[in-house]
Amino acid sequence: MTDPAAAVTSGVVPGVVPGVVVVDKPAGSTSHDVVSRIRRLAGTRRVGHAGTLDPMATGVLVVGIGRATRLLGHLALTEKAYEATIRLGASTRTDDAEGEVTGCCDTSRLAQAEIVSRAAEFVGELDQVPSAVSAIKVDGQRSYARVRKGESVELAARPVHVSRFDVVAVRRGDAVVDVDVSVTCSSGTYIRALARDLGSRLGVGGHLTALRRTRVGPFGLPQARTLEQLATGLGIIGLDEVAQASFPAYTLDEEQAHAVGFGKVLRNTALGAVGPVAVFAPDGRFLALYEQRGADARAVAVFVSAP
Repeated sequence: MTDPAAAVTSGVVPGVVPGVVVVDKPAGSTSHDVVSRIRRLAGTRRVGHAGTLDPMATGVLVVGIGRATRLLGHLALTEKAYEATIRLGASTRTDDAEGEVTGCCDTSRLAQAEIVSRAAEFVGELDQVPSAVSAIKVDGQRSYARVRKGESVELAARPVHVSRFDVVAVRRGDAVVDVDVSVTCSSGTYIRALARDLGSRLGVGGHLTALRRTRVGPFGLPQARTLEQLATGLGIIGLDEVAQASFPAYTLDEEQAHAVGFGKVLRNTALGAVGPVAVFAPDGRFLALYEQRGADARAVAVFVSAP
């Protein structure tokens, strides 16, 4: 796969240049704040992001510009990595430090070995109940909006996959224990919920006090630019490079490339991978995402117009 860092171009580009910007979001800013900033810098409203970060969280936010916005839904489904701090011994209404404390528990007898052992129980396939202050809609309204109005919200468990939940450090305070963790997980996993559930399983309660996303799919902090850096150069990664880095790749012949422009089924074509595959013209141009369906390959999203 192509290294996204090698594809970065500097400078604020006139007009709409399709591609992504990897942002290091600061604490206190919403994901929408970042999108608004990039809309002004890029001179287009066709800007979106792949996966919301809460205002308290920092780190990697992948932002699409122009035609790249059509890739965002697929990029959002990729694996993500985080560094976080979980405070054991206190539960909050929002499962993070921004919520009202709802309960406290003595942690003096909590051993580090038990924390590590319990954290390991969350690795693998899980049925996770999202935090009540998530953006999931309940009867047409965001769950967090209902909670802020004082309503009680119960969300259904959802399947997620956690491939890594490592305890990096344990720091003891007067009444609480702060645990630094490193998490790699599927899209849709709530780190706040992991903090809540770890505290519950240990019998002391817990909530998230810090969260930094370090990677979304192939895009990590080494490629990320701060808001200050964005003001002097967007650092756009071109659409061809984004597709090459984010999905399995398949190069077409001329006849197939022509057919893809019309979104046609590629008969008797084996892409060699499960899920969306980026298909490229013989000259290296990204054309579309296709998916294997039996012996044929069918279009998921086409990014070129028919000739």
